[in-house]
Amino acid sequence: MAEAYIVDALRSPTGKRKGGLSHVHAIDLGAHVLKALVARNPIPAHEYDDVIFGCVDTIGSQAGDIARTSWLAADLPLNVPGTTVDRQCGSSQQALHFAAQAVMSGTQDVVAVGGVQTMTQIPISSAMLAGQPLGFADPFSGSKGWQARFGDQPVNQFYAAQRIADHWGVSRAQMEAFALESHRRALAAIAGGLFTRETVPLEGVWYDETPRETTLEKMASLESVGAEYPSITAAVSSQTCDASAALLVVSEAALKRYGLTPRARIHHISVRGDDPIWHLTAPIEATRHALKKAGMTMADIDRVEINEAFASVVMAWAKELDYDPARTNANGGAIALGHPLGATGARLMTTLLHELERTGGRYGLQTMCEGGGQANVTIIERL
Repeated sequence: MAEAYIVDALRSPTGKRKGGLSHVHAIDLGAHVLKALVARNPIPAHEYDDVIFGCVDTIGSQAGDIARTSWLAADLPLNVPGTTVDRQCGSSQQALHFAAQAVMSGTQDVVAVGGVQTMTQIPISSAMLAGQPLGFADPFSGSKGWQARFGDQPVNQFYAAQRIADHWGVSRAQMEAFALESHRRALAAIAGGLFTRETVPLEGVWYDETPRETTLEKMASLESVGAEYPSITAAVSSQTCDASAALLVVSEAALKRYGLTPRARIHHISVRGDDPIWHLTAPIEATRHALKKAGMTMADIDRVEINEAFASVVMAWAKELDYDPARTNANGGAIALGHPLGATGARLMTTLLHELERTGGRYGLQTMCEGGGQANVTIIERL
């Protein structure tokens, strides 16, 4: 089978809710990273085969196939198409998978992939699913098939995060310590300039706005999100934010044609499902499945990026996979850096690639929990 290569990866800074990027139109937020991606690489813009973007809640400023509209808003050629993917939180990771599959199949040679989300402009209203927008009803209400299979069991991220914490014996205090470390790592990475190469400033925002100087005492003082979720607070949950990210995926033929230097080879891609009521546990079995398919173990993996939707999700995954916490989200995760739904997958991969390059690691693994009890896994080999 043909190989797929990552040639470039970049992202906007993460703008906090109602922060420095909150006024930027979603299309322009997506256009920003696409324009930078094309400008940084010697491929004529009209020779791109496709643009594949992740986005959750394709309504309002995010409607109208934002992959296509962002490309056009970047003043790039009319002949290049675009398509938008929604696999909930894993949308832009799935966009990367679709691009890799297109290249591996030989049907495309040059694909821009990524994602965008403006959570200030289109906020989520509940914990049922990623991107359940304000003003919309329970998506399961009235479905006879869903009720017949799952009854009235809650499809709720807070419920799932608490259930995971209880099942894996993770206390609120342990989750708060985990969250504090996420902020510490992110602040250290910013101070050390570790994100400089991967970040393309926008609208006067040069650095991620979301990491906080906080303390365990402050975290302990917060109220839980509900009486039925006593361990789940804002402190141990990912932050809503505004951001975009993009990567360039090409074939071996494109490498030769344009004189490109590959930065990573896509070694493995897969996606698995799990119980939608548990909702957030799929990364555990999806990682095991991916390692088996790839003929690898966690000992082969030099760095992991797993989305910190909630602290309990990552802590349960780490317990099951027995992986070194120091090599997991080494520069902080979504608790500190935010979770811009449709853009998070591309943001994680961008950071993973740069971290492998910084440390000299060979293999990196990315995974994340997704609405409906799903998880994508991507393994890349740094070249």
